[in-house]
Amino acid sequence: MEKLSGKVRAAVEKYQMIEEGDKIAVGVSGGKDSLFLLCALAALARYYPRRFSLLAVTADPCFGGREMDLSPIARLCGELGVPYIIEKTNLGRVIFEERKEPNPCSLCARMRRGILHNICVREGANKLALGHHQDDAAQTLLMNLFYGGKLGCFSPKSYLSRKKITLLRPLVFCEEREIAKACARMGLPVVKSGCPADGLTARKDTEELISALEGRFPDLKAKLLGAMQRAGLDGW
Repeated sequence: MEKLSGKVRAAVEKYQMIEEGDKIAVGVSGGKDSLFLLCALAALARYYPRRFSLLAVTADPCFGGREMDLSPIARLCGELGVPYIIEKTNLGRVIFEERKEPNPCSLCARMRRGILHNICVREGANKLALGHHQDDAAQTLLMNLFYGGKLGCFSPKSYLSRKKITLLRPLVFCEEREIAKACARMGLPVVKSGCPADGLTARKDTEELISALEGRFPDLKAKLLGAMQRAGLDGW
């Protein structure tokens, strides 16, 4: 936890993510990444020189018409002293039953973020922290190249002028395998996704491609991030 917390603080400081008096909503999906992010920011809030407050928020897609059992996460938030809001949605029905999306992930992510943005506005949170990590950044860069023919990635920090919310990604220097190990050691209550497309996506294919390439090109993910930083791509 200590090593990863240092990487979180490094990202926060490099990209000037936190200012005095911020109210930061943490998007909690139930997966390991967002749970670790919540714990890391809660720990940071105890000693960071700029005071800020946290709010955990979950947009439950209700896949298959079933609500997620988020009670373990609610207990964790209670232990951390972080307020927790669960927003029930019809994302699962809209994406898989009404629209029958063949490639649902992009639309689902956009719609879920829109719901989180609205919660931030309603609750007076000026920033929203998301659990994207180094692996996600490397995968997104290659997916944009291979599938869209363009160089691009999400930004570590970006401002949404329409909603007046700043998006933060404090885990961009953390590797997924490090986060998984930390979550296991900490015993965090991961809630498995009920998404019908879980593990059957273009992102999963890209993850496997990068894993195979790293046998020939060690530290490939770090090199891709370094290339984005040196090029100043999308705020990196």
